[in-house]
Amino acid sequence: MAATTAATTGTKPRRHIAVIPCRWGASRFPGKPLAGLGDQPLLWHVHQRCLEAKRLDGAVVATDDERIEAACHELGIECIRTGEHLTGTDRVAEVAERLPADAYINVQGDEPFISPNAIDDISEALEYLPSGSLAVNAYTELVDVGAVLDHNVVKVVVAARGEALMFSRQPIPYPKGDRPKYLRQLGLYGFTGPALRRFRLLRQGPLERAEGVEMLRFVEHGHAVQMISVVDGGVAVDTPEDLARAESLLPKRAEACAKRGAAEQPADH
Repeated sequence: MAATTAATTGTKPRRHIAVIPCRWGASRFPGKPLAGLGDQPLLWHVHQRCLEAKRLDGAVVATDDERIEAACHELGIECIRTGEHLTGTDRVAEVAERLPADAYINVQGDEPFISPNAIDDISEALEYLPSGSLAVNAYTELVDVGAVLDHNVVKVVVAARGEALMFSRQPIPYPKGDRPKYLRQLGLYGFTGPALRRFRLLRQGPLERAEGVEMLRFVEHGHAVQMISVVDGGVAVDTPEDLARAESLLPKRAEACAKRGAAEQPADH
């Protein structure tokens, strides 16, 4: 699919589409979306995982940076040039105003091994969104102590009905009386168009500004975020060290994908 920077309203609405927000100036890793992983930039890997999902009608990169836009053109990745935004979800909300769809799945551009099945899980959950919920957000259980303590890994506390109670970069809940399960919030969110419009109208609250976790905007304003448990062993690339770790995992990932592809081939008769 050819890349485009033009507003695309008036085109036939898609059902569910992945939007990959990418910016150049990440404080911990400037230029991260174009950092090389194997023989392709990081954003290419994320885009591929979206294309492997079965429930989507396409995937588009959203960026305000001309270097990222140019790379998308070269790679044949659909791209929409946006204005500057506070968060990736604000950027997705602008795309939603220009690209008609029933729902939008925000797949963060630093998850090169995000599970396509997890993306499909979020897509399916959007069709059964509880009344009052404005978003769905994927999570997995954390078993590595280092990840629990790592401030780059966002933790979430989930209510009995599945709604997010709090997100934090600190280990929550604190294990004073019992040993809790720690849950990792994935950079994988699903929204309808009206929910994204609502998100853009809300002001950042003190918790979102302090933690740098955008889903806190809904939580602080009393809107439910439905958490969806998914199976995902991906590596989020927040730092150059994470990229080196992802590079070391690339051969195993490629082998697993090849085996999965072979298993899905119809048998000869």
